[in-house]
Amino acid sequence: MNAEAERLVVIGASAGGIEAVQHLLATLPPDFPAAVMVVIHLGSGATSHLAEVLGRSGSLPVQAARDGQSLLAGQVYVSVPDHHLLVEGRHVAVRRGPHENRFRPSVDALFRSAAYNYADRVIGVVLSGMLDDGTSGLWTISQVGGVSVVQTPSDALYDSMPKSALALVDVDYVLPVSNIGPLLNDLVRQPRPSPTLALEERMDSGELRRLEVEVQAAADTPSSGLEILKLGPLSPLTCPECHGVLVEVHEGRLIRYRCHTGHAYSASSLAVGVGESVERSLYQAMRALEEAVLLYGELERHHQDLGETVRAEHNRQKALRALWFSQQVQAMSSRSVTDEKWQATEPDGLPSQS
Repeated sequence: MNAEAERLVVIGASAGGIEAVQHLLATLPPDFPAAVMVVIHLGSGATSHLAEVLGRSGSLPVQAARDGQSLLAGQVYVSVPDHHLLVEGRHVAVRRGPHENRFRPSVDALFRSAAYNYADRVIGVVLSGMLDDGTSGLWTISQVGGVSVVQTPSDALYDSMPKSALALVDVDYVLPVSNIGPLLNDLVRQPRPSPTLALEERMDSGELRRLEVEVQAAADTPSSGLEILKLGPLSPLTCPECHGVLVEVHEGRLIRYRCHTGHAYSASSLAVGVGESVERSLYQAMRALEEAVLLYGELERHHQDLGETVRAEHNRQKALRALWFSQQVQAMSSRSVTDEKWQATEPDGLPSQS
């Protein structure tokens, strides 16, 4: 039977990540002396066959993570849809905590929990993916003395996640995915410095408390909510998901945001979330304006039937004005607020209003 894992490798990926993880697992030997945990962004509604797919890639046994499992050397634990994959002590935790970077599971959530529980015995690996999930978590792993590894951006199918990590974290190793497996095998077999420093000796009390609160938030621990507001200065921005107040969290060169209910964002993922919120608002406005067109049209006909021509004309003008606004909103909703090719222009004029 496999022994409890003394070393832990955590791997994060998004778009293009399945192929990258397959290549990596194919290069790990059957006697790999560490546990491996993998988060790849998954859709929340579908049944995942990710563990089965990855299990055909190499010699290590791969399984979909189950809450409470012991972390054993030579085992690969894979995230499941709509749940964070976390570390608690020397066990797997599968929890439906708040979304982070608009995802559940989140790479950052896994990496932080691994750093908190394994400190310098953890190795974090960021592979192919879009946006920047994994950057904050990899920064935390570096802060506690762990090892950071990033796929060479030119080797990744999607290079945003690797590029973000390299821009904001002092990464230990940058390699093509074909070389990462042999590196990991070498690293986990090296003796660790002795004695190992406790987290209290590696981080000041404020940083350690922030890490504890964020690990608890990902695990959906009820008591963590009030502490979130102490993580940093209040921001004028609100959470796109729940509209709660956002606080700024500063990590080295990185600025992140977390709301008091636990949702967390990097600056990039917050921008995406705000853009989606704007789009939803535009469609709601368009629906309301189209309803107004129908209502004023009914009122016009009603007053016309009563011979009240002045009131009928008044409602006709209101219907035309609502129709004009609806058309403008429809034109805006067909474009993203981040579309650099679009340029705002002043309206040519509004229809006359009686």
